[in-house]
Amino acid sequence: MKIALLSDIHANLPAFEAVLEDLEKQQPDAVYCLGDLIGYNVWPNQVIGLVRKYGIATIAGNHDLKVSKILPSAGECSKEENSEYAYKLVGSKERDYLLTLPRHLRLEFQLNDQQLNMLLVHGSPRSINEYLLQELPEQYMLELVKEFEADILCFGHSHKPYHLVINSGENGIDHFHHLVNTGSVGKPKDGDARACYVLITIDQTAGIKIQDAVQVEFVRVKYDVEKAAQAVELSLLPNAFADNLRKAY
Repeated sequence: MKIALLSDIHANLPAFEAVLEDLEKQQPDAVYCLGDLIGYNVWPNQVIGLVRKYGIATIAGNHDLKVSKILPSAGECSKEENSEYAYKLVGSKERDYLLTLPRHLRLEFQLNDQQLNMLLVHGSPRSINEYLLQELPEQYMLELVKEFEADILCFGHSHKPYHLVINSGENGIDHFHHLVNTGSVGKPKDGDARACYVLITIDQTAGIKIQDAVQVEFVRVKYDVEKAAQAVELSLLPNAFADNLRKAY
């Protein structure tokens, strides 16, 4: 089975459309989104519409939940730059959709008489706002995957893709865990301005005792960065958001 994971689209329609086009070529068996459909860019409703059109199973990100506190302005709109403008663009139906998204998804596979658990979260299983950075101590990661019984833990939020394999096995019996940060479709922060998503391949040989049994591929997709950046500059969003797209910061 080939599973596509994407996250942190952040209302960047050109980036998301490019990823959807690439997914048509890749033909994964399932597609999941790990949240943050909105924020930073000007196409939240269009992005949400495509997610729903293609039936992509999605969990809530921290930016998605901000619409519960940031409502459309009543009366005349402000003409000053404001980062909250990104959330005020969200329509009422789209707002209802975001606020009813689940917080995590768990998939359970039965392979070779073993159970393989995949947990999909936005930040971490403990908090939607927690950053699981690659430089965190391995012991902390081990405690996390053991606490939540995750053989494959997938998350976004930091916009910095990586794949880490750690072993919680004891007494010479291996138990490998895969931690996968999906990176970001619409707002990369790793110096590569291309959109990023992940393909995870699980076959009949996959299990917890073989380190390389789960295959993880990071896919980078070119898109019209300048179109997205100029749309920001023509809006009431801070121009710094456009610069961040160009620099992937």
